[in-house]
Amino acid sequence: MMSFREGKLGGEEKECEESVLGSTESKSVRENGSLAATQFTIDENLLVDPKLLFIGSKIGEGAHGKVYEGRYGDQIVAIKVLHRGSTSEERVSLENRFAREVNMMSRVHHDNLVKFIGACKDPLMVIVTELLPGMSLRKYLISIRPKLLDLHLAINFALDIARALDWLHANGIIHRDLKPDNLLLTADQKSVKLADFGLAREETVTEMMTAETGTYRWMAPELYSTVTLRQGEKKHYNNKVDVYSFGVVLWELLTNRMPFEGMSNLQAAYAAAFKQERPSIPDDISPELAFVIQSCWVEDPNLRPSFSQIIRMLNAFLFTLSPPSPPLAVPNNEAEVATSSNGTITEFSARNKGRFGFLRQLFSSKRTKN
Repeated sequence: MMSFREGKLGGEEKECEESVLGSTESKSVRENGSLAATQFTIDENLLVDPKLLFIGSKIGEGAHGKVYEGRYGDQIVAIKVLHRGSTSEERVSLENRFAREVNMMSRVHHDNLVKFIGACKDPLMVIVTELLPGMSLRKYLISIRPKLLDLHLAINFALDIARALDWLHANGIIHRDLKPDNLLLTADQKSVKLADFGLAREETVTEMMTAETGTYRWMAPELYSTVTLRQGEKKHYNNKVDVYSFGVVLWELLTNRMPFEGMSNLQAAYAAAFKQERPSIPDDISPELAFVIQSCWVEDPNLRPSFSQIIRMLNAFLFTLSPPSPPLAVPNNEAEVATSSNGTITEFSARNKGRFGFLRQLFSSKRTKN
């Protein structure tokens, strides 16, 4: 029997973000008017013993479940308890969603992805992950607002996010719900990890994806319906929807403002999808970073960069900054650099010159144009 000791929210304000799931997502796929027979299964090796699982105080809540601080054996963990649904259709759909999330989390391991520990099917549908003692990126940004993040820290956060998504894409997974709520800070608040695979899908089945997922302010325009979709109709898109969302998150890291502030979620969706509006980029953001942001949220998904390209651009920008104090050490096998009296990097190795040369030219031409 699972011990269930639900505690208080610790005085923290409950955050209910308007997560919009397409109408077809909450219903089981139908074939000739009947429920499809397809069922997702979970490897028994991924299941944890519910007798060793203890659920404590609630630390978060989303559209499809609640997250609690808890314990598995002697390990402090985060426990996500998912809804089962109230009808047979909903139960089939939600159980399949649960199995997909478990299977995907169990096969992708990266330093910037929240670590999967195990799952439980009965008596509750539960996903157990590492518990990060830091807060979500959203709460952290709100806590320091209107102060801006240190630029080095903002870019390092962006690199953490880009690396996590680059790894997911390399494994054929689209996250589809990238936003600050799903990015969790480590204890030292120097790094972030991507969480919540509830809306993630394998890219090989994009033809079966719903047209509306995630939260409007961060969603790519191609996720919206330009016409009302008939019930059960799907829309095609690819992993570049995550790139668009990343552009919005990068904008937030640099401005510490809410995207489309002053608008409701629906107004933000309409502005982005039908009026091609984007959050305004302040003049004090460097042309290099403005270029990265704008390239991520261009209308045509095919023109957006990949995350490997984004990582190269952000690293190239970091090389142009004076190092923070104390200066960051550069590994000997990566580059030999000459430094000026103030510690600024003045020379790259031949390999790094070749790697970032085209980006410096691009940034230089962009700066000249501006």
